[in-house]
Amino acid sequence: MADVLIIGGGVIGMCSAYYTALRGHRVTLLERLPEQRDGCSFGNAGMVVPSHFVPLAAPGMVGQALRMMWNPESPFYLRPRLDRELLRWGREFIRSSTRQHVERSAPLLRDLHLASREAFRELADLPGHDFGLMERGLLMLCQTEHGVEEEAAAAACANQLGIPAEVLSPEETDRLDPRVRREIIGSIFYPRDCHLSPSRFMHALSGLLEEHGVRRQWNAEVTGWETRDSQIEAALTSQGSFSAEEYVLAGGAWSSRLAKDLGLRLPLQAGKGYSLTLEQPRQLPEICCMLTEARVAVTPMGNSLRFGGTMEIAGLDSTIRQRRVRGIVRSACRYFPEFQASDFAGITPWLGLRPCSPDGLPYLGRTARFQNLCMATGHAMMGLSLAPITGQLVSQIVGGEPTSHDLRLLSPDRFVH
Repeated sequence: MADVLIIGGGVIGMCSAYYTALRGHRVTLLERLPEQRDGCSFGNAGMVVPSHFVPLAAPGMVGQALRMMWNPESPFYLRPRLDRELLRWGREFIRSSTRQHVERSAPLLRDLHLASREAFRELADLPGHDFGLMERGLLMLCQTEHGVEEEAAAAACANQLGIPAEVLSPEETDRLDPRVRREIIGSIFYPRDCHLSPSRFMHALSGLLEEHGVRRQWNAEVTGWETRDSQIEAALTSQGSFSAEEYVLAGGAWSSRLAKDLGLRLPLQAGKGYSLTLEQPRQLPEICCMLTEARVAVTPMGNSLRFGGTMEIAGLDSTIRQRRVRGIVRSACRYFPEFQASDFAGITPWLGLRPCSPDGLPYLGRTARFQNLCMATGHAMMGLSLAPITGQLVSQIVGGEPTSHDLRLLSPDRFVH
């Protein structure tokens, strides 16, 4: 069994640590933040989404993003700046936004999401680690004819891929989830999607790591590396030097910087997202949903209700832009007319920085440069949904086993020209 060092204590790093330890390896997990931390893995929408088989880079996304940029409350914003890495990322995003890319990627994303869904079910069955997994499906709520047409076309593709999807009228939507009044003209229902509480899931993972002897080092920011030929020999951190036989880079939005210190090019941009959680909502749906035109996710979590959205490409910036937050609030009140903007008064917005690759696919696998390095990052908005299967695949890679899925599309070297 190998000594494995995992850099990054988010949901990807923790799942990687759990499944790697489960196979008998000796695992150390480094996290740059203290144990009582926040981040992308804690305040997200908590959705497990086989329905999300289309990568972020898809036909029409470039034009849509450009149109949204001029609206200060829109779901998308790219802060213009003279940044060579941003320009390279944008060029690769444009190149990747093709029908051929979607057709290649969709079957793999489908398989990964479904495998991850099954893993969530297995984790939920473990005694003493409940994280509120609800297998009730997802509703795509539409307020425009164009929205219904686009989502109905996506539903048709989903059915062809073996992912059940059904187009519903407003009346059928209300019968499916009658606890909330909606202002919509139709919806699409994906019965195999699920939702959970991400903070409870992280707590459950923490307990599992402790049970399986994973060593965790907090406040350990990686500041450099020791390498020899094609091997990494140590990670240098603010808490000292850590050596292992195998290394896993799961640093989320910070992964690109860490890879650069190794001489690796890993195109990655931080995509900022916000969420607002109502502890005592006026109405509480049973089924999680997406407000299609607004790109806002809505998730019941126990007796609370979370609204999350936006994709703000602005670097490693933790500034809260109230205009974007107001866009989420206004969308919530537009789709759910019982809610009022005053319901959200006094709530401190949560933010997280998602690691976004230019083609909308994760980086998962070995690099050609270092024989003992595995990348596990770039999941964007699919980090929680794909975390368990990513952890399983990392455990297979570091153990030198054949992987359960073909990962060639996810190669960390795919943008090396």
